Amino acid sequence: MGNFTTSSILLLFLFSSVVTSLPLSTNSRWIVDDRGRRVKLACVNWASHMEPVLAEGLSKQPMDTIAKRIVSMGFNCVRFTWPLYLITNDSLASLTVRQSFQQLGLLESIAGIQANNPSIIDVSLIKAYQAVVSSLGENNVMVILDNHISKPGWCCSNLDDNGFFGDKYFDPDLWITGLTQMATLFNGVTNVVGMSLRNEPRGPKQNINDWYKYMPKGAEAVHSANPNVLVILSGLSFDRDLSFLKNQQLKLTFSGKLVFEAHWYGFSDGQTTWVKDNPNEVCGRVATYMMNTSGYLVDQGYPLFIGEFGIDQSGANVNGNRYISCFLGVAAELDLDWALWTLAGSYYVRDGVVGLNEYYGAMDYNWCGARNSSFIQRISALQSPFRGPGLSEAKPHKVIFHPLTGLCITRKSLVHPLQLGPCSDSYPWSYSPQKTLVVKGTRFCLQTDASGTSLKLGIFCTGSNSKWETISDSKMHLSAKLRDGKSICLDVASDNTIITNGCKCISKDNTCDPSSQWFKLVDSTRSSTRVERSLLQYLPGKGLVPNHLVG
Repeated sequence: MGNFTTSSILLLFLFSSVVTSLPLSTNSRWIVDDRGRRVKLACVNWASHMEPVLAEGLSKQPMDTIAKRIVSMGFNCVRFTWPLYLITNDSLASLTVRQSFQQLGLLESIAGIQANNPSIIDVSLIKAYQAVVSSLGENNVMVILDNHISKPGWCCSNLDDNGFFGDKYFDPDLWITGLTQMATLFNGVTNVVGMSLRNEPRGPKQNINDWYKYMPKGAEAVHSANPNVLVILSGLSFDRDLSFLKNQQLKLTFSGKLVFEAHWYGFSDGQTTWVKDNPNEVCGRVATYMMNTSGYLVDQGYPLFIGEFGIDQSGANVNGNRYISCFLGVAAELDLDWALWTLAGSYYVRDGVVGLNEYYGAMDYNWCGARNSSFIQRISALQSPFRGPGLSEAKPHKVIFHPLTGLCITRKSLVHPLQLGPCSDSYPWSYSPQKTLVVKGTRFCLQTDASGTSLKLGIFCTGSNSKWETISDSKMHLSAKLRDGKSICLDVASDNTIITNGCKCISKDNTCDPSSQWFKLVDSTRSSTRVERSLLQYLPGKGLVPNHLVG
């Protein structure tokens, strides 16, 4: 697993260093650099909106060390949160870092910041915020400034008075003023590539009319003050609902900068939904909901940024564990831009608890390394784009992605069985109208002979054992029929070899977990030439020839 992570992240480093040329803009549903080449935002959220109004973790590690660890985990971007009052409330804005923590009685954190980040301890909170952005820039990390909340504190609930225009702490005029000031402050800071105008609109006052009244004003204010940044707009109901855009288009005076944002967690669908119901049925239901409320936007030519998703990385939450495989399948299929919640391994203070451990955090408690390196490996395939403008490294094909592991079907050589490996080394597949999965450029198709055995590649592809259909509500079971008429599904053995087994958990049963049998056919133009060569032989005078043509 460690080798998979290293190779995937190295590929991301090489890719990023070659193509990212700022500022960013949009081309239909894609985010692109100033040369028109796809840039995929693979971000992590870094919270700076809590009561101390300082980026979390700076009492644990130097900010440059944290920035380098963000890069080492394969992220190219940070969604950096900020409270509105940081820029609009003079009494808060004038506080130094030391004074902010003294007011909260966080003396141990003061000592930690003094030791790890002494240059910021006696500067204003906004200067400290700028220093973190600068450190990220020095490490080639892009930043999205996210107005997370107005009054500093943990977010979010329907009754926190921070949720929607007209709430106690959400004055729309003050909000526009704050956005303008923040956009102006970071105008010319090249690694600030976007501004997310407001996190998770919600609450009893939310309504479509006010969304259309104020969101365009905020967007225009940001673009006027800083025309370089992407302008990212969130929907209603905790950023789960953008369906109203089907009926009324958003009118703006500028183009090429608009991105929409949606959030999706396992608990978004209910705290126990994934446990009490059949996972295939839940996945089909919530994926359909997502497509109807936000995913449809990519088909209408708008980029969609999943600004928050994540799970308890201890592995203890079954609801989250089942959700994440479904989410990763959808995210891979749509090749979405995204931001993981969260970077923080711990908080200075949250909900009155000092030093709270954050189990959703990518970092461990002391911010020394990854909390769960297997999870970082699992999402690494989605940190690079599968396709998009300027990425025609190979002819269009499909990869067979396995969300449970974050790997794809490949093979080391002709003497090895088909197995899971890095998606950068995936076989390029074509999926025919006859439901055959053929290795692109050859006649080899995916076949099965019996349940419980390894899959093989063959050249006689007309039998039912070579026809693979997506079944179950999740649309992630790939099923074929044996010669005796029995249906079987792709599965993964303990050594990552691809096998077939009886299709499990198709419906009704809520006690079993189907995720080992979940595969997603993903469109790609990524090059996979190293693996393609494993199907070729060198013949003198003829060069590389497909094995099935070698007599």
